[in-house]
Amino acid sequence: MIYLDHAATTPLAPEAWTAMRPWLEPGGGYGNPASAHAAGRQALAAVEAARAQVAALVGAQPEEIVWTSGATESNNLAIKGAVEFHARGRAHVITSRIEHRCVLDTCRWLEGARNVRVTYLQPDRLGRIEPQQVIDALSPETVLVSLMWANNEIGNLTDIPALAPQLRERGVMLHVDAAQAAGKVAIDLCAVPVDLLSLSAHKLGGPKGVGALFVRRRPRARVAPLLHGGGHEWGMRSGTLATHQVVGMGAAFASLPVDFSERTTHLRERLWQRLAMLPGVQRNGDARQAAPHILNLSFDGVEGESLRAALFDVAVSSGAACSSATAEPSYVLRALGRNDELANASLRFSFGRTTCEADIDAAAARVEHEVLRLRALSPLTN
Repeated sequence: MIYLDHAATTPLAPEAWTAMRPWLEPGGGYGNPASAHAAGRQALAAVEAARAQVAALVGAQPEEIVWTSGATESNNLAIKGAVEFHARGRAHVITSRIEHRCVLDTCRWLEGARNVRVTYLQPDRLGRIEPQQVIDALSPETVLVSLMWANNEIGNLTDIPALAPQLRERGVMLHVDAAQAAGKVAIDLCAVPVDLLSLSAHKLGGPKGVGALFVRRRPRARVAPLLHGGGHEWGMRSGTLATHQVVGMGAAFASLPVDFSERTTHLRERLWQRLAMLPGVQRNGDARQAAPHILNLSFDGVEGESLRAALFDVAVSSGAACSSATAEPSYVLRALGRNDELANASLRFSFGRTTCEADIDAAAARVEHEVLRLRALSPLTN
């Protein structure tokens, strides 16, 4: 199988497995990090070392990293927590129509359960959300803006460095979902005044089931907790930490190759140059401002389900993995103006540490063959 679905999940990095193994073996590190005895202190030291590794990748301080079960929980904690803590009377939240499903569903929950007013910004035909759109949508009741740094389906980059200072000047909190951006684009939270930022381990070579939320300390970003219990993670996320998952995330973030972005950009453009020679192929998103590891293409004159079935030996997706259980075309591509047929006949290719040029060339050959074969069989093409 040619694996080109790293935006859905990545293979576990060898460094992550090496770090996790001592905490999984019988007789290994089994102490609770919250315990005061020797086994607990040993686990706590490993957790704090991992916290520093995660913080270092995004230019944060270790005490600003709060462990969660993944980006979905981080997004929920950031959005619900900020509204719950700061809302006084009528609250307003700004997001966009092309955010991850967990952000959109959280905002819809706030609309129904908390009577929060939510503005869903419309992207242009390239999928861009411009900083000025956000500023124009602000109101005196705006509590939070929540936007992706890199879109998980089309790879578009939002200009967070330009937007964040403008929101800081206006006293509006900014939450950024960086699950697809961390490690792929430069993030320096010392320089960019983001208040809350969500991270995921398994998008970057770490294990599934663990993530983190950056919560700025100065000036302090305040969120109400979703989980109540022992007051772990500075009272923001109660529950016993899974030491093996935490150390795996830290090791994965620390071991990212320094040339990762450059190499994945090369692979992305190599695949695009091959497939662009096919007639009726459209690149979705803004090629000038794109995450290096994602390429989303629509193939005219092809039935999407047939194309994906034919590519049984190439692991790609038609959109976000969280939406794969539904038969509906991508809501992100429809927001860009693609009709249902073209949105359904789209493939997201995404690349990671293990992707090589041979994978790109083999995948391109398979896609070319199947697209031409299916078009030849289609009565519409004929």
